[in-house]
Amino acid sequence: MPTPTDESPATDAVETLDPADWDAMRALAHRAVDDGFNWLRSVRERPVWQPTPDAVLSRFHEPLPKGPQGAERAYEDFTQWILPYPMGNVHPRFWAWYMGNGTPLGAIGDFLAAIVNPNMGGGNHVANHVERQVVDWCKEIVGLPLSSGGLLVSGGSVANLVGLTVARNTAADCDVRAAGVRALPAPLGFYTSAEAHSSMQKSLELLGLGSTSLRKVPVTASFQIDVAALEQQIAADRQAGILPACVIGNAGTINTGAVDDLAALARLCKRQKLWFHVDGAIGAVVAIAPRHRHLVAGIEEADSVALDLHKWLHVPFEAGCALVRDHSAQRAAFALTPEYLEHAARGLASGPLWFSELGPQLSRGFRALKVWLSFKEHGLDKFGRLIDQNIAQAHELARLIALEPALEVMAPVVLNIVCFRYRRPGATEAQANAFNQELLIRLHESGIAAPSYTTLGGKYCLRAALANHRTRPEDLGILVQAVLKLGADLGASAR
Repeated sequence: MPTPTDESPATDAVETLDPADWDAMRALAHRAVDDGFNWLRSVRERPVWQPTPDAVLSRFHEPLPKGPQGAERAYEDFTQWILPYPMGNVHPRFWAWYMGNGTPLGAIGDFLAAIVNPNMGGGNHVANHVERQVVDWCKEIVGLPLSSGGLLVSGGSVANLVGLTVARNTAADCDVRAAGVRALPAPLGFYTSAEAHSSMQKSLELLGLGSTSLRKVPVTASFQIDVAALEQQIAADRQAGILPACVIGNAGTINTGAVDDLAALARLCKRQKLWFHVDGAIGAVVAIAPRHRHLVAGIEEADSVALDLHKWLHVPFEAGCALVRDHSAQRAAFALTPEYLEHAARGLASGPLWFSELGPQLSRGFRALKVWLSFKEHGLDKFGRLIDQNIAQAHELARLIALEPALEVMAPVVLNIVCFRYRRPGATEAQANAFNQELLIRLHESGIAAPSYTTLGGKYCLRAALANHRTRPEDLGILVQAVLKLGADLGASAR
């Protein structure tokens, strides 16, 4: 019989990852909650963003720890190396890209989900019923029937991938799952605005259709898809032997927040017998905003919708939702039930809810809990009022910018995105672009505010996406004054 050695533990030694001292771990957990809440409560006292020092970055090149350092040491390292240098999107003057800010109860929801730690692929357990209820609530938000399919995903990009996968398979006159896209009798055409999110192209590339299958239709002066140009493109493609499959409408474009005429697109798709997908990652939830829900009229006619709950509903990352009107078509696109996943009539492997059959993932986290808690805490009416509040703030910011001769608004404000820049009379376009790019970097480095950027018609713009539940009216003036000062200083140094 072998004898235990230093390299081989004794056969009666049992190890676990549970703490040896539960009271000490409990105290550390309470401290972490207190620190986290204090950090959120004092967020206005800190810069929006600051660069991570090289000395701190060097810590992330240390080798893999082979021996234990302990929970206390690990937490101390977090407070010193990670907590002081966030992205900044919890700050009230963070308006970059398009991000929500999270909530304290949402964070607790992530903690509780990790405590119970279910795998949401399927099986008979209560967490699946929580997700089904959250998905049903999302259907109610956009107006799809409760009989529709749907599941929670990481975000809008995957939600778009799910919807476009079902669209591809539905349009194909063959079994794409069995034979692949090489069996398609003709190339498929997918149509969207030139302002559409990049996830559309990435989805079609992943689906084996290639980026050329995405037909980017010109936009109007208001950055909406030109419906007449869309119809012409579809007709031209039919004549060229391309099979039109799907129209993708935008409920809020990423550059300017423009909303396509979704009702007109729905009518077109019915006439042409095309799949109608709506990218609602930004604006689908405007459907719950009392003063602006009319902007997304027609979304209820979609065959599939992508939502991001971690944007304007402020659920902590990650939380997206893919909805498909035809539940059976969604299941046909993804279901695969090997022997080890066969459903049982009774026991843990029973139950009707197998979300692994509605999307690409098998192992899935319990992201539904933080959504469920957030909706219950605040109610959808409050979220709708906050959306209206952000849209009003965006229009107010545009008004403040228009009052300043040194600044100019670069696109119509429809939802909550304001594109603007500092004027450079007499400068070339390249010089004006470089000036505004440097101005934005200096604004970030100042820690005062964090908008992002885009390019419209070759013109570099600062872009403020006001999807922030912590923003106050005075924050808008702080941004404008900071841009004016930085622009004047930069102009003086340039001269």
